[in-house]
Amino acid sequence: MTTHAGTDVQHFLDSHPFSRYQKLILWLCFLIVAIDGFDTASIGFIAPAIRAEWGLTPAALAPLFGAGLFGLMAGSFLFGPLADRYGRRPVLIVSVAFFGAASLLSAWSTDLTMLLVLRFLTGLGLGGAMPTSVTMTSEYCPQQRRSGLVTMMFCGFTIGSALGGLASAQLLHLIGWRGVLMLGGALPLLLVPVLLLALPESLRWLVLKGRDGSQAIMRRIAPTLAVLPRLVVSDKKLAGSPMAELFRPGVLGGTLLLWSTFFMSLLIIYLLSSWMPTLLNGNGLSLSNASLVTMMFQVGGTVGAIMLGRWMDRYSPHKVLSIAYLAAAGCIIVVALSGSSLALLVLAVFGVGFGVSGSQVGANALAAAFYPTSSRATGVSWAAAVGRSGSVLGSMAGGLMLTLKLDNETIFFLLAIPAVLASLALLAMGRLMRTRNAAGAVPVTLKESTV
Repeated sequence: MTTHAGTDVQHFLDSHPFSRYQKLILWLCFLIVAIDGFDTASIGFIAPAIRAEWGLTPAALAPLFGAGLFGLMAGSFLFGPLADRYGRRPVLIVSVAFFGAASLLSAWSTDLTMLLVLRFLTGLGLGGAMPTSVTMTSEYCPQQRRSGLVTMMFCGFTIGSALGGLASAQLLHLIGWRGVLMLGGALPLLLVPVLLLALPESLRWLVLKGRDGSQAIMRRIAPTLAVLPRLVVSDKKLAGSPMAELFRPGVLGGTLLLWSTFFMSLLIIYLLSSWMPTLLNGNGLSLSNASLVTMMFQVGGTVGAIMLGRWMDRYSPHKVLSIAYLAAAGCIIVVALSGSSLALLVLAVFGVGFGVSGSQVGANALAAAFYPTSSRATGVSWAAAVGRSGSVLGSMAGGLMLTLKLDNETIFFLLAIPAVLASLALLAMGRLMRTRNAAGAVPVTLKESTV
C-alpha cells in the first residue's frame, strides 16, 4: 500500500524478493528457538540422573518440570510488553543471554531448591525469547509468504528438541547432568555475540517509533534500489500501553479466541508429551514401541507446521487451522479405538501431531498477523503465556486421570474435546475478522509514523 505520505513498510517488503539479509534474520531466530527446544528436551533426559545423585523420590522431580513451565509463562507476560516498548532486538538478546547464564549456573546447583530457582529463571528467559523471535520473523516477511516462513522458523524448536534429546542421551554418561546443563548454557551465550553483530531491529518498529537505522536496513534488503522511499507504518496505534491494546473493542474478541486456542492446544500437547508413553505402555504396548509411537507425534508436528504454514498463505488461515484441529480430534478418537493395531496407532498419532502441534505453530503466525506493530510482541507473548497455563494443566491432568483409574479409551475421548473447542474458536475468529473487514473496522486509532 502506497500513500501520499510515503510507502508502507509491508508494501516495501512485499515488492522486493526475499533477500539474503531477511534470510539471515530468519535463521538467527531459528537458532534461538532451536536452543529453546534443546533446553526443553534435555531436562527430561537428565532428571533421572539428578534423582539418583540426590536420592530424590519421583514425586520430588515434579516441581523441577513445573518451575521451568512457570518461568516460561512469567517470561512471556513480562518480555512481550518490553519488546513493544524498547524494541525486539534488545529483548531478544537479553532473553538469550539471561536463559544461557541461568542454565550455566544451574550446573553448579548444590540442592533441589537452588536448581528449582535457576530452572525458573531459565524459563523466564526462554519465555521472552520464543514469542519475540516469532514477532521479529513475522515483521521481516512478505505478506504472501508470512505464515509459511514463520512456521518454518518455528520448526527450529522441534529440531532443537530432537537434538537435545539425542545429545543428552549420548553425552549423559560422559559429562553427567551438570555437563548437559553447561552445554545448554554455553550454546545461547555463544550465540549472543552473533546476535549483537548481525541481528537488526525490526524495520516496522523503527519506523513506528521514528528511530534511526531504517535506511541501512532498507539498503540491505533492496541493494539495487536507486532511491530509497520514505517509509510509513499504517498500523493503528494507541497512545497507551501495549497491554491495553489487546482488550480494546475490535481486538478483545480476537484476543480471547486466540487465548482459548493456545490454551486448548498446549493442554493437549503437554498431556500427550508427558503421559503418552505411560498410557500406551499401560495398554500393553512395549516401551520401545511406545517410544516409537510418541516420536511420531513430534514428526507429525514438524510436517504439519510446514504444510499448514503453506496452506495458510494460500487459503483462509482460520479455516485451515480449524479443519486441522477438527481432523486432529478425529485422530485422537482413532487412537482411542485403535486397539492392538500398531500401524493404525502410529498413523493416528502422526495425525494428532500434524493437526495439533502443527496448528499450534500456525497459531503463532496467526497471532503475529492479528496484532498491529505497537502491540504485536505483547499479543504473541501473552497468548503464549496463557497457552503455558494450559501446558501446566495438561501435565497435571494426565496424572489426575490415571489416579482416578480412567481407562485409556476414556482419556483419549476426553482429550478430543479441547481439539474441537480450538477448532470452534478459530472458526469464530475467522467470522469475527470477516465481519470487521467488511465493516471497514480496525482495531485501534491510526497514528502514522514515518522515516
